[in-house]
Amino acid sequence: MKRYERLERIRRMDPVADASKIYRLTAAYEFPWDFTRALELALYRTYAVPGIGRLLAETAELTDRAQKRYDDTVLLLDTVVEHGFDGDEGRTAIRRINEMHRSYDISNEDMRYVLCTFVVMPKRWTDLYGWRRMSRHEIVASSVYYRTLGRHMGIQDTPETYEDFETCLDAYEEAHFGWDESARRVSDATLELMTSWYPRPLAPLLRVSTLALLDEPLLQAFRYKPPGAATRALVRRAVRMRGRLVRLMPPRRAPHFARQNWEIKGYPDGYRVAELGTRPVPGVRGCPASPASPAAPVE
Repeated sequence: MKRYERLERIRRMDPVADASKIYRLTAAYEFPWDFTRALELALYRTYAVPGIGRLLAETAELTDRAQKRYDDTVLLLDTVVEHGFDGDEGRTAIRRINEMHRSYDISNEDMRYVLCTFVVMPKRWTDLYGWRRMSRHEIVASSVYYRTLGRHMGIQDTPETYEDFETCLDAYEEAHFGWDESARRVSDATLELMTSWYPRPLAPLLRVSTLALLDEPLLQAFRYKPPGAATRALVRRAVRMRGRLVRLMPPRRAPHFARQNWEIKGYPDGYRVAELGTRPVPGVRGCPASPASPAAPVE
């Protein structure tokens, strides 16, 4: 297989009718490492919306159980990518996602914003650091894929096109990004989790390197001191160099799903999709004192 042969195959597919197949090829074959990093950043930047960051702090999932919360989030989203919206495992994953979200008082606007990050951040990341840019077919397919996910989650007024997703994300961040002490604790815990995946002596370097990849609005919202210009340039150049090296490598012949990432630490003996995720925490904003009633059936 030639380096761009899979891209040629994608361009022969229908980006709307074949959206899930195209997204799977893009995420699991073309950009598995890049999509993992981009989706980590997508979720991370949502903490800078104080309402989201405070809720996550109240549940303590990302401060006291950061590795489990990371694993469960990645595995649930990955299950839908791998098995599709109509497969039993994919439907079970969506049901668990809905059960978790319906246990708390989360606005449709916040849910829609999070969905926007899943569409926009992978494109922005691959534009900057990928071995190639996403094609228009892949961009359209990604937008259709997440519109479908949004429909299964009951999110209203989801954007129609990638450009609509991007406009919605930028406007929401401009209106809602801001300082919150609880959200900063969630951010710090997430940075600590990411550095914990590597030898401890590297932690300070890895923290600075991660901050160097963040944009100015995020740094300001969390009140982090920006790394120096030289550090930011060096880190970003190194990640771009990785993309150029990947371009010279043979294309991936087998899929790499997020469940295969070595950062997933919490399930060495395997897992059941139906048992992933959080359970209601009484006393947290909008959470009932008893377990929530079952989520509505997945479409």
